[in-house]
Amino acid sequence: MNYRIDNLQYCKWSREIFEINREAELDAVHVTIAYHEDYKELLVRLNEWKELFKNNSDLIFLGKDFNDIIKSKSENKTAIFFGFQNCSPIEDDINLIEKVHEHGCRFMQLTYNNQSLLATGCYEKIDSGVTNFGREAIKEMNRVGIVIDMSHSAEKSTLDAIEISEKPIAITHANPSFWYEANRNKSDTLLKVLSQNGGMLGLSLYAHHLKNGSECKLESFCEMVARTADVMGVNNIGIGSDLCLNQPDSVVEWMRNGTWTKTKNYGEGSKDKPGFPNQPNWFVDARGFSNLENGLKIIGFSTEEVNGILGNNWFNFYKGIN
Repeated sequence: MNYRIDNLQYCKWSREIFEINREAELDAVHVTIAYHEDYKELLVRLNEWKELFKNNSDLIFLGKDFNDIIKSKSENKTAIFFGFQNCSPIEDDINLIEKVHEHGCRFMQLTYNNQSLLATGCYEKIDSGVTNFGREAIKEMNRVGIVIDMSHSAEKSTLDAIEISEKPIAITHANPSFWYEANRNKSDTLLKVLSQNGGMLGLSLYAHHLKNGSECKLESFCEMVARTADVMGVNNIGIGSDLCLNQPDSVVEWMRNGTWTKTKNYGEGSKDKPGFPNQPNWFVDARGFSNLENGLKIIGFSTEEVNGILGNNWFNFYKGIN
């Protein structure tokens, strides 16, 4: 069985988006439901999703583990897996890790760009690594079944997380820095250690992470995938598109600024890159998976390898961490 999985989207959720994901034949999508929300604010997001599930039950349902990806394939629906791009919802209370897992959270970043109570973000000047609280949080996340996500984390912190975690971790949406230098993209050294410990890299289609931005060519992206496979193995690579369809620019400003600064456009896409960038024309939305499939085959990947990159590798990761 072949699966199609996008392991990171943060769209303005609507029936239109769910229909696009079904047209793209996505069996599972990991969706961001929290950036800077505390636990109380998270509960508001969860209630919003209850309505989305109720009103779109013919298209989506809440996924809890790999069995729900199998179910989604058989029912022609998309399993939605919840994740956080920050540790804000657990505040400073380790007991909330189990609580958010009960609410459906299956992925959590230890930090979003900045220093958190758990680890260092990729925009900090000094990377002090995983903190004492972070070590305890990783242990608890392993216990309850939440994947450690280090997409927005600094290098030492990510290497620490890989070493500390008893289960494989994920970088759900980033690209290798050999292809394009960006604070969020990852070094060969890190990617090798990630793969050696069973971790996964979700390659991002967000234009600020792509060589030549919105003008990035499909061939260039696929060449990058091929070299990444040489670095870390083809079985440890998937897609985490980081699609933010239909979101207003005010949202990306909130993502970058949170509640900690009054300086606008800090960090990713700073003053010279305001707002959301345009998607490359070969990946305007999830239906671009078909273009990826063709491009990866042209670059020399076998059908089995292409199916792995476009979903089966993520499926095996979900299955392995269950």
